[in-house]
Amino acid sequence: MDLRTDLALEQREINGEKADENGIECREYTNKFAKVTKIEITNENGEKKLKRKKGRYITVELDSMSEAASYLKECAAIIAEELRQLLPKDGLILIAGLGNDQITPDALGPKCASYIFSTRHIGKELQKSIGLDNLRPVARIIPGVLGQNGIETGEILAGIVKQVSPAALITVDALASRRLSRLGCTVQLCNTGISPGSGVGNARAEISKETVGVPVISIGVPTVVDAITLACDLVGEEAKSKMEKSGEKMMVTPREIDLLIEHASKLIAAAINTTLQPHMQPDELMALVM
Repeated sequence: MDLRTDLALEQREINGEKADENGIECREYTNKFAKVTKIEITNENGEKKLKRKKGRYITVELDSMSEAASYLKECAAIIAEELRQLLPKDGLILIAGLGNDQITPDALGPKCASYIFSTRHIGKELQKSIGLDNLRPVARIIPGVLGQNGIETGEILAGIVKQVSPAALITVDALASRRLSRLGCTVQLCNTGISPGSGVGNARAEISKETVGVPVISIGVPTVVDAITLACDLVGEEAKSKMEKSGEKMMVTPREIDLLIEHASKLIAAAINTTLQPHMQPDELMALVM
């Protein structure tokens, strides 16, 4: 049975590190606040092994999201440094908060987008008059989901990209993990795009450079675990037959999910804002949007 996960790090764990072959490169480092694992898939063999597209997958593991809330600037700086390496140095950046804001475990993207410092509408003269020179143009959108507006998220974003011509698109979305311990305290960044809903078995149209025409960097935090995946991970394959009927469509999420979403959305927004406006102090950016 395939254990359901959106994290490249976890797929590598499932395979076993010794299974790494030509096409998979992995590096990691640890500091006071986080463990960072960088996986790069370089060819078709790596794609087959990790069941993901060629590209870079960066995982930042924090002790807990409550810990991250206490050290928001420090943790955001770690994520910002990794994000900076995935983005073009200049040009408009569009941020899309994916998900359904009416369902708490899926509200990460919309919540995060609400904390993004949007600057595309601020002209150069106004920037000078308010003492905020050299602002990078940033736009944000909360596109909702197909069930809310009858339009695929990918279609909405493709239309917006065509109209505003960003240098890159950043998507923020909730993910699925195979372990409860990673919920709300793990951040994955990748430069291969995203298929919204894939972690919960409801994959929508892919959002990637191939579909929207500009580089797509996806950022996500796992907020749910598939019930069968969790059971098999804890007690083995024998749990599969017992849960297939009763737990096939069940997802597990922490009881404090509302707090995790709040903390995670602020953390990711702080990292994005810091990355895109390096001339501003983190405290200034947080005061403007939070």
